[in-house]
Amino acid sequence: MRVPLEWLHEYTRPRLTTRELATRLAMTGTEVDRIHQHGVAALDRFVVGRVLDAERHPNADRLSVCHVAVGEGDTATIVCGAPNVATGQTVAVARPGAVMPDGTVLRAAKLRGVASEGMILAEDELGIGTDHAGIMVLDELLGDGDELVPGTPLSDLLPLATDVLELEITPNRPDCLGVYGVAREVHAATGADLGRPPWRDDPGAPDLARAQVGIDVTVASREICPRFTARLFEDVTIAESPPWLKARLMAAGQRPINNVVDITNYVMLLTAHPLHAFDADHIAGGRLHVRRARAGETLTTLDGVTRALDEDIVVIEDADGPTSLAGVMGGRRSEVADDTRRVFLEVAVWDGPNINRTSTRLNLRSEASSRFEKGLSPEGTLEAQAVATRLMLELTGARLVPGTVDVGGPGPDPAVIRLRDARVEALLGMPVARARSHAILAALEFGVAEAGDGLDVTVPHFRRNDVTREADVIEEVARLGALEDLPATIQENRTGMPGRIHGPHRLRRRLQDELVGLGLHEVVGWSLTDPTVLDRLLLPAGDPRRDVVVLENPMSEAQSILRPTLLPSLLDAAALNRARGAGALALFEIGTVYGRGAGPLADEHQALGVLMTGASRPRTWREEDPPRADFFAAKGVLEAVLETARADWRVEPDTQPFLHPGRAARVLTGEDPVGFLGELHPRVAAAWDFDQPLAAFAIDLDRVLAPLADEVRAYRDLTSFPALRQDIAVVVDEGVPAQRVLDVVRAAGAPVLAGAEVFDVYRGAQLGEGHVSLALHLEFRAAERTLTDEDVAPVRERVVAALRDQVGAQLRG
Repeated sequence: MRVPLEWLHEYTRPRLTTRELATRLAMTGTEVDRIHQHGVAALDRFVVGRVLDAERHPNADRLSVCHVAVGEGDTATIVCGAPNVATGQTVAVARPGAVMPDGTVLRAAKLRGVASEGMILAEDELGIGTDHAGIMVLDELLGDGDELVPGTPLSDLLPLATDVLELEITPNRPDCLGVYGVAREVHAATGADLGRPPWRDDPGAPDLARAQVGIDVTVASREICPRFTARLFEDVTIAESPPWLKARLMAAGQRPINNVVDITNYVMLLTAHPLHAFDADHIAGGRLHVRRARAGETLTTLDGVTRALDEDIVVIEDADGPTSLAGVMGGRRSEVADDTRRVFLEVAVWDGPNINRTSTRLNLRSEASSRFEKGLSPEGTLEAQAVATRLMLELTGARLVPGTVDVGGPGPDPAVIRLRDARVEALLGMPVARARSHAILAALEFGVAEAGDGLDVTVPHFRRNDVTREADVIEEVARLGALEDLPATIQENRTGMPGRIHGPHRLRRRLQDELVGLGLHEVVGWSLTDPTVLDRLLLPAGDPRRDVVVLENPMSEAQSILRPTLLPSLLDAAALNRARGAGALALFEIGTVYGRGAGPLADEHQALGVLMTGASRPRTWREEDPPRADFFAAKGVLEAVLETARADWRVEPDTQPFLHPGRAARVLTGEDPVGFLGELHPRVAAAWDFDQPLAAFAIDLDRVLAPLADEVRAYRDLTSFPALRQDIAVVVDEGVPAQRVLDVVRAAGAPVLAGAEVFDVYRGAQLGEGHVSLALHLEFRAAERTLTDEDVAPVRERVVAALRDQVGAQLRG
């Protein structure tokens, strides 16, 4: 819903800037998606001008050289290409420096050798219409008057510019799909005065009881059409709408067509209630009947498309068959045209779910259907009729035929809901003064009366479907007057304890912090995925990960299963970023993965996945320090994660269909497999359009963190007695894993050995073929004293002996 502020200010004008107003609306439940600027800028450069003379351009047949008075004693030479420019016209002029609707700044220029000091404007060049066939002639549009003096600011005569709020209206608030409904909301939210409803004065009110207009209307079922109203206008003159009306339609996103169609659109945007204008002379048989369509029937709608109908679709028919698609779009046969002289103006209410099904089934969305499907009130039909009647009489010169067709009548009596002070406090956690509740509800046009324990609240017809119980009334009070006063902390006297997170959540956040600290970026992928990813991951038949959870009613085939692993969403995110120019990426995701369980419920758990990519052309790295995306880079991240969690873990060689043979491992905590680690198979990488190495790992977080979440960690004193550090180098066979060497060292050196790590690897001819030298950093520590070299010498000998006996290592001199 686009709400031009120039239009809104006709009914309420809060003392707020546009951005402040948008913030206030958002904080009270009316979401503002964005703010637009419609029209022109630099308004002082747009003035009234008078063409003193217009001569043909000496070097162009279709251009005229005009001398235009643009102020007292001030003239400008303007080259104009409009065919209708003529001497004596009062016109709209843009001077150099004017900013046009598309943001272009107008400058003086030479056109075919003649200097031009501005532009004589057509209506589309001001954003107040779509016509570009000729210039605007103001004395024809606005009439002669003292205000049409050359040099007069054009903004004094025409709405040239306005800010526009684009609102995201929730389905329960169709009343805010009209400008006056938004004005009512602004009034309640800001305290600004609210003008009288535009339907308060109805020119047809004295004839409401008379329905003999010469066209009979019948409705097959009130269920599909709770109310149908119509008025007949004769002696209608079809013409262009005045500039003010076209300008408001343009700012609200509607294209002006002619005065009758523009009136229906204008009233819909103002009252939130759609209207439809029939050419009364094209209503066959002088009757209309509302019914469900029959199978096989067709209807050509206003957009020129012939549509096949079914029994769920509601139509309006005349003696020749369906003439309108009820609540969605009119038909071609009875549309208003240039020769229309009699207009039958219909305002009705339709069953919302039926309109939604119809527009979805026919793939035909309209401004009308988007309003009807949300549920409009029967009383709103006569409100729209009142506004439309006044405009039809003013702008088309029509004569209203006495009588208003009214089939169905108003809706049920308004509900009265007791709002109890105690219940308000119980739900909100704080008291709200009764006078404050009374003021808020009255501003929203609820009826309010004092009661013993609170207020008796009468629900207005335009909120009938939304406010049905006491809690709904409390919500109105809360969003406009109480939520901003609620304390920001959890109250002890209501919960008994402050808010806190539990062990698994703390560990999960710690892991997220660790990954971010390592330079990885978190992504959030879809849980729903495409079944083809199972083939793209090369999962063979019978692989348990193919036993996926399939949705019974998916939105699309591409989102028809629940993901069995995080890899697809990580690869999707990496491919999306790479397509937009990203080089090396390091991404992680914590999310749920699913499998078909043994029972009626799915087997699901929280997983952590990491994906690392290298750059095809690493221009942002030094040549000697390229980005890494291999097994060891991924293993380093995995080590940081599991060490942060203080998990007892290890990896061992493994095979996975989606991992590179020989560069894959399984991750274990104790003896329990909890995930995989490795480089992706080149065919898998190619399935996501990657031609460089990709490394990844994924672990079952629930199984990793469950035994660690509630552990009580005791901290050792690391500062009173410093550690003794020594380095050794040992030569082992190439096939001995470094992890095996560390395991032997740690077991032999316990409990004095506090830490051991490999800090260098060397291969050379002097070591012999098939041998490698590992340099180990050893750290010895005691809790009660500082150790000496003599204290650790026996431990070091025990470590060297264990290495010799268990892995065949020799101490390197």
